[in-house]
Amino acid sequence: MAERGALWLLSLLCLTFLCTESAAAKHVDKGSAAQPFSPFWFTVEPQDTLAIRGNSAMLNCTTHSDAATPTRIEWKKDGTFMSLVSDERRHILPDGVLFFNHVVHSKHNKPDEGTYQCVATIDSLGSISSRTARLAVAGMPRFASQPAPSTVRLGDSQVMACEVNSDLVPFTRWEKDRQPLELSTRLLLLPSGALVINNASEADAGLYRCLVENVGSSKTSDEAQLQVLPETEDERKPEFLVQPAAVIKVVGNSVLLPCVVSGFPAPNVRWMLGDKLLQESEGRLELLAGGSLQIFNLTEEDAGVYTCMADNSNATIEAQAQLTMQVPPQFIKRPANIYAHESMDIVFECEVSGSPAPTVKWVKNGDAVIPSDYFKIVKEHNLQVLGLVKSDEGFYQCLAENDAGNIQSSAQLVILDHDVSLPSFPPPSLTPNTTDHVTPGSGGVAGPAGPTPTAPRDVVASLVSTRFIKLTWRQPAEPHGDEITYSVFYSLEGTSRERVVNTSRPGEMQVTIQSLMPDTKYRFRVVAHNSNGPGESSAALKVATQAEVQVPGPAPNLQAVSNTPTSVSLSWDKPLTGNGELLTYKLYYIDKTFGTEQDVDIDGQSYNMNGLKKNTEYSFRVVANNKHGPGVSTEDINVRTLSDVPSAPPQNLTLEVQNSKSIMLRWQPPPLSGQNGEITGYKIRYRKGSRRSEAAEITGGTQLSKLIDGLERGTEYSFRVSAVTVNGTGPATDWTATETFESDLDESRVPDQPSSLHVRPLINSIVVSWTPPENQDIVVRGYTIGYGIGSPHAQTIKVDYKQRYYTIENLDASSHYVITLKAFNNVGEGIPVYESAITRPQSDPTDPDVDLYELFPAPYTPVPDPSPMMPPVGVQSSVLSHDTIKVTWADNSLPKNQKITDNRFYTVRWKTNIPANTKVKMANTTSLNHMVTGLKPNTLYEFSVMVTKGRRTSTWSMTAQGTTFETIPSSSPKDVTVVSKENKPRTIIVNWQPPSEANGKITGYIIYYSTDVNAEVHDWVIEPVVGNRLTHQIQELTLDTTYYFKIQARNSKGMGPMSEAVNFRTPKTESSDKMANDQASNLPPKQGPSGNQDPQDPGTSVGKSGVGSNSENHIVVIIIIISVGAFTIIVVVVGAFLCTRRTTSHQKKKRAASKSANGSHKYKGNAKDLKPPDLWIHHERLELKPMDKSPDPNPVMTETPIPRTSQDITPADSGLENNPHLQQRRNSYRESVRNTPSTEPLPPAAAASSQASCPSEIMADPEGSYHGSSTTEEEPSYSSNLPPHRSAHPHAHAHPLKSFAVPAIPATSYPSYESPALPSTPLLAQSGPPTHPHVVKTASIGTLGRTRTPMVVIVPNAPDVPETSKMLEDVDSVLASLPPCPSPAPRSNPVPLPQNYEPDELTEEMAHLEGLMKDLNAITTAP
Repeated sequence: MAERGALWLLSLLCLTFLCTESAAAKHVDKGSAAQPFSPFWFTVEPQDTLAIRGNSAMLNCTTHSDAATPTRIEWKKDGTFMSLVSDERRHILPDGVLFFNHVVHSKHNKPDEGTYQCVATIDSLGSISSRTARLAVAGMPRFASQPAPSTVRLGDSQVMACEVNSDLVPFTRWEKDRQPLELSTRLLLLPSGALVINNASEADAGLYRCLVENVGSSKTSDEAQLQVLPETEDERKPEFLVQPAAVIKVVGNSVLLPCVVSGFPAPNVRWMLGDKLLQESEGRLELLAGGSLQIFNLTEEDAGVYTCMADNSNATIEAQAQLTMQVPPQFIKRPANIYAHESMDIVFECEVSGSPAPTVKWVKNGDAVIPSDYFKIVKEHNLQVLGLVKSDEGFYQCLAENDAGNIQSSAQLVILDHDVSLPSFPPPSLTPNTTDHVTPGSGGVAGPAGPTPTAPRDVVASLVSTRFIKLTWRQPAEPHGDEITYSVFYSLEGTSRERVVNTSRPGEMQVTIQSLMPDTKYRFRVVAHNSNGPGESSAALKVATQAEVQVPGPAPNLQAVSNTPTSVSLSWDKPLTGNGELLTYKLYYIDKTFGTEQDVDIDGQSYNMNGLKKNTEYSFRVVANNKHGPGVSTEDINVRTLSDVPSAPPQNLTLEVQNSKSIMLRWQPPPLSGQNGEITGYKIRYRKGSRRSEAAEITGGTQLSKLIDGLERGTEYSFRVSAVTVNGTGPATDWTATETFESDLDESRVPDQPSSLHVRPLINSIVVSWTPPENQDIVVRGYTIGYGIGSPHAQTIKVDYKQRYYTIENLDASSHYVITLKAFNNVGEGIPVYESAITRPQSDPTDPDVDLYELFPAPYTPVPDPSPMMPPVGVQSSVLSHDTIKVTWADNSLPKNQKITDNRFYTVRWKTNIPANTKVKMANTTSLNHMVTGLKPNTLYEFSVMVTKGRRTSTWSMTAQGTTFETIPSSSPKDVTVVSKENKPRTIIVNWQPPSEANGKITGYIIYYSTDVNAEVHDWVIEPVVGNRLTHQIQELTLDTTYYFKIQARNSKGMGPMSEAVNFRTPKTESSDKMANDQASNLPPKQGPSGNQDPQDPGTSVGKSGVGSNSENHIVVIIIIISVGAFTIIVVVVGAFLCTRRTTSHQKKKRAASKSANGSHKYKGNAKDLKPPDLWIHHERLELKPMDKSPDPNPVMTETPIPRTSQDITPADSGLENNPHLQQRRNSYRESVRNTPSTEPLPPAAAASSQASCPSEIMADPEGSYHGSSTTEEEPSYSSNLPPHRSAHPHAHAHPLKSFAVPAIPATSYPSYESPALPSTPLLAQSGPPTHPHVVKTASIGTLGRTRTPMVVIVPNAPDVPETSKMLEDVDSVLASLPPCPSPAPRSNPVPLPQNYEPDELTEEMAHLEGLMKDLNAITTAP
């Protein structure tokens, strides 16, 4: 019996052990196994389809799934499920295809046309929806236009019209004489259905018709006869038969931009995208039918404005069209499969791109997800699900759609039981394009089974507010471990959807639940976790949040309507929860352009807001106030004020002369504050000269340039531009004038050398500036900059031809760089100019401006709380104005509502990125934003923030950057100087430096000048200067007159202040340096082998002693010469007096009218001094020389060398004393070639022989300002006399970069003066023959009885302006005053001289003669 009992006991123990093992094994398996994701996706989705009425059609839909349950396919049409049970015409095939037996479509019944979507369902898993597809039905063929009888000339183009519906163009074909017509590159079918015939031949004559077939019913157009006429070779201007039109295309497709032009000779058609000329490329761009552009495989970069330009010898025309590119949606990030537990919060991520920006919506199991308290759209497109419940399982899809297409991607959500751990590794993907991940939680396989904690004890709400509740509890009675964490589950009373909040660290037994609703009951429970898993749940605790019963609720039905361009009417209703008597309402409004909120107090429930900006979007909200304070704000409501006509003209109008027949206009839109609406176009008015009749051109709203062609050569045109809105035309810009070229620029040779090159070294960069070649008859396409250490060929940069400055970055400090600059065009690169510079050394690292807080770390201070202060995050800078930036940030150590309840404060630090200004500024604030004021305009600032709480301080945050807006210049241009132009007493050069406070990019200057310094500003003459030029010439000033000059800088925001007035007095007659040379040339020359003067003769003028030599013999010779000259003048005057009797009354009236035009100097070119120059006559050689009549015996002659570098300053005459050629040039008489019809250059021998000639052979020199100069500049006539081994540059032998210099080629001939001179305008200063910027003459400063010390003037070399036809008129007037002289030998270019003299001119001549005789008597009686 005992043995039997023992056996039973042993059996019972074994059975107990086996049961325990089995249960444990089951528990382990259950904890470690997670339900796998089920592969379920579409293999074929429906596509957009064009169906034909009466024919069959189908939409495909196929899925893939590993599930044993079959997939059920359903279809939606226009968002509604289709009921096809009793439909005999439409049904679903077994493979899911939606099949139409025959498509029904009529004018009033279109049951089949629409948007379709396939929905696939597996009952045990869920549903997924396909992309949407559009089923369109081809309409009835209708011809909007049909072929008409036409004629075309041989070799020309013609278009046969046949306009059909756009969806029927693929079904359209053409027939000629009832035979199918094959298309080619000469015969082209346009997108409208029309036929283009290019380069017509006799074989193209016949009957044409177009047919629309294969659309259920065919239709044929009328037949039309095309006649081919012989070419008469009469010139015809180009005209458009078909112009390109705006078109929208999807990336990857192709487009045909039509452009058909007729004319003779056959026009040449070119295409431009923006400012870039397009070239044909095989397989990409193709020109069809002589002008239409076909583009294959379109990309986003192909979008833009395309211009079709056609030109022949008669005219140039152009047409523009906008090509807009659309990009279908594409996934950047697809939603991923997710494992999660109930009560968790999850996020499905979805990121898409496309153009236009796609719209995204979410679908769960085929049904649209409607945002709510638990389903939220976060971070633009992501779906957040709060407080998961079991019913949330299924398939979630992200659907993205724009005008170019739509796509979808799905992900599966699997909710595991709480006793199943989340997998630590991703399971197999749902689709190849879907990723998987696990919601953060307790990952890994469950460990061995063990005891879990009991329920937490004493769960109470220790703090209850309107929006949050704080819970506390005690540790479970049996925690079964040390590392205990807690999860708090809460839900609205009456709902099963729970949310969970976990404690932040083990052992913490309190948590604050945020973002609750006021006056709402919630249910809370707490679960403890140990290493074995979650334990028992505490009993449910029900708590209600407090009600917000003291302040009013939001005012309902807020409405805002714009009545006028400057006012908005608002109204609202009384709050539903007033909570007492309402006192006032506060209306908040904000201009969404600048972001500064303002408010106004209102007593009633409506308000009319006036004084607003036109066409500006405003945001409004209303807050009701009672005795307890402001209540709940309404939602923001946005409204835009009405538009109006522009109140400001377009900005920065510039004119660029393209050639002799066209001018390019460029401008910027009016400032935003003056646009008052969407700019729909611009109106351009222009007129020729001073005529009152105007022509007009209209451009599109986005077009900011216009080429005006068909103009006359060498003619001045004035332009003005005004902006247009739907409300009308705004004010126009001021008239801006320029002049077309006399002839087109030359591009048959490379450009000349740039006229100057200047460098300014910094620490790690060099600023390079230059001026263009002086001979601007040659086209310049751009500039090439080369630089390197010791050699200029290490790096090469190309810049635009308009650019005059460039900063070479990323250089080594304290290094010697060699820089070269070359101008280039389509022929090649021109001669380089060289410079060198040494970058500055690195600055001292212990700069006193450096922030000492950055150099030394803060001392360590122990704090009770070991957790460090985290720096602020999300630092952002918002630029508000030209001197104000608002900095905002967030603090993660604050509660979610970001309310500051302790004594913490924030320090904002900012500085500029200017290397020379590293000073850091700081400010403290107790809010999460700070307004930084007093900043410099147009300057980039960096901002960072740190937080301080007690003795704890965080590190600096990440930086944010912001650039202040531009504003008008706050200072005037500096260093304004005025100098006279050599040998041109009527021309002065104004030089200046940019303002020290430009506050933006300088876009131009305005020079004001007047003879009355106290005159009103509008009475001063204005000279505009476009761009960043620092020098300008003003011509045709009145002699012996004091002028006052002021300069004003402008940028994109407006005009700055004027500079102080600078005065300058023009000389009486000719410049004093010219007189000096003429007097020096009267000294007895020492004849050499070539007839040149002895180079050792100093050849000085009378500038110091009034006598050309100290020798007494020289005085005697001068007296004899003057006496003989006076006698000759008397003879000449008497002879001329006899000739004047033949003068007709008509000539007298003409000269009198010419003199009467000299009354005003305000408008340039009207003042003309007819006073003839004094004549110094050398009787032996019969040479006529102008003489300065300045009463000052010591005229100031200042020669100012402008060195190539600031360190290379040499004496004024250093090169003159050692150079016999320069000495000879100083004392030689100025002679050159008369501007005659002959284009042959004058041989050197002829130039030398012209030294001894009769006055009748004296030639007018269009470049006369360069001859006879005492400077060291060079001219072609002088270079031709240099020895072959000498460089053309007088200082070339001493240049430090001679190893890189290119030897100059001696000139072999004189320049031809027949080439027409370029016009001189204020906007386009055209430079003349080459000159070197070494000497600037200031002889005209300080004359007229005032002696001034020589002044060194270092200014940029101003390009010389070639003389125009007026200069030739002045020369003719001088020559006309001379009597004829018999020519000893015939010349190739004789000058005809007039044979009569006016009596009033003889009177002036006699007055000058008396003055001359007095001077002679003074000289002869001098001791």
